[in-house]
Amino acid sequence: MKMKAEILADSKQINRSGAVSEWFLASWMTAVTVLALLGIYHSTFMSMVVIWWRSQTFAHGFIIFPISLWLIWRERSEIVRLTPRPDYRALALLVLLGFAWLAARLVDVLVIEQFMLVVMIPTLVWLLLGWTVLSRLAFPLGFLLFAVPVGEALVPTLMDLTADITVKLLKITGIPVYREGRFFSIPSGDWSVVEACSGIRYLIASLTLGLLYAYLSYRSMIRRLAFIALAVGFPIIANGLRAYMIVMIGHLSDMKLAVGVDHFIYGWIFFGVIMLIMFWIGSFWREPGRMDAEMPSHSSKISSDRVDGGRFARTAVIAALVAAFWPARAAYIESLVSKTATSVDIELPKAIGSWQTVEAFTDWKPGYVGPDVTIASHYRSGADTVGLYVMYYRYQEQGGELINSQNVLIAPSNRREWKMLEEKLRDVRLFGAPVKVLQGKIHSAHQRLLTWRWNWIAGQYTANDYVGKLLEAKDKLLGVMRDGAALIVFTPYDEDIQSASDVLQRFVDDALPSLELSLNKAAES
Repeated sequence: MKMKAEILADSKQINRSGAVSEWFLASWMTAVTVLALLGIYHSTFMSMVVIWWRSQTFAHGFIIFPISLWLIWRERSEIVRLTPRPDYRALALLVLLGFAWLAARLVDVLVIEQFMLVVMIPTLVWLLLGWTVLSRLAFPLGFLLFAVPVGEALVPTLMDLTADITVKLLKITGIPVYREGRFFSIPSGDWSVVEACSGIRYLIASLTLGLLYAYLSYRSMIRRLAFIALAVGFPIIANGLRAYMIVMIGHLSDMKLAVGVDHFIYGWIFFGVIMLIMFWIGSFWREPGRMDAEMPSHSSKISSDRVDGGRFARTAVIAALVAAFWPARAAYIESLVSKTATSVDIELPKAIGSWQTVEAFTDWKPGYVGPDVTIASHYRSGADTVGLYVMYYRYQEQGGELINSQNVLIAPSNRREWKMLEEKLRDVRLFGAPVKVLQGKIHSAHQRLLTWRWNWIAGQYTANDYVGKLLEAKDKLLGVMRDGAALIVFTPYDEDIQSASDVLQRFVDDALPSLELSLNKAAES
């Protein structure tokens, strides 16, 4: 019996050693393939690194990959019990992700490029090691998504929420408030909610830490989801409270405190306290350790299936070839763009029906990046005045693209003089058909302007950036490179927004036919 026990122990040790050696081959093959992927898509990966480096909001990206590797290492004793086996079903997803990356690359949507690259990493794990292994490593690999610098699209909404909370608390305190958009005044001074006050940094940091804490501290999915919800809602409410307290400190100190550098120092100290409170609350339902069902016993069988090294090598080569196809295709399509004709010939009409050109009635101008031509004209009809801007883009490329988050009504250099009260979608008529445009209200100390803006892209009008990018992607994938332009009309207003809207609609009805003729003529030149 003693000899039989020793034989069984030796057999178990051989199985364990065999599994470990086979996993050594599989893991190294997977690591090399992932590194090859990052090399193939080096421009996309480095674009993430650059953003991590220059933006405090996304500086946490530097630690996401190390944390993910650590989380994978924690699972090593469980993973070694599984048999790594290539699963070619993942090839379909890898092809789909590559195609999406190509479309994003052609229309310069960097965040989609980055997302597709990061999602390719767990897809490679699925392809090389199999679905069972991917399922076990779902969270460590999914955590890599936090490396993508995304979230700035939430800034306007968060700014509005911060303004809502601050103004509401001021009114509850009994302080009279006059609010216009994200700007508000109290007896001691004027305040505004700007991008830095949105709380996006707090929200992203809280969500990242909260998700990691929930994974490590809880076994129950309900508790995990509850803490994640807390990690999302808590910093939003706390940021509104922080803004209110800053305003109150400034108000009570006669605008001597919390209006300079101490404003930001106080903000980060406040956030640190909030995080401590959040984790303290979460500790009351903490579940350390793992459930027995999640922890195989020491007597669990370790897989002794042999791993085909040749199959792993073939799968890795196929994965690399599939991944490399899309950057090569992007380079080929981009090479088709002829940039020999660099000049743009476009003219705005001097007279449009009853509208006649006049001298500029405002010093405001939009802040668009990299247009080939910017043309402005101002018109009068009776007592009504309207301005028109056309920003024309011959080529759609990084740094000179029509749809870009940096293309705004108020350039950063003009934000001391001009303020944006609001901008939202509204229905207007273009050639008699209902089309949504962005209606904005901007003002300076001496003037208020109502603006309508939309894009002419792929021969169509739209104010939806997502639709515009899809139209552009469709053209480029088909090898058709068409020009684009941003159109902005504006008129002064007092309190009667509807009257100003009627003026803009009348001008658009009169001007659009000749304006579209000029755009088409410029595109053909």
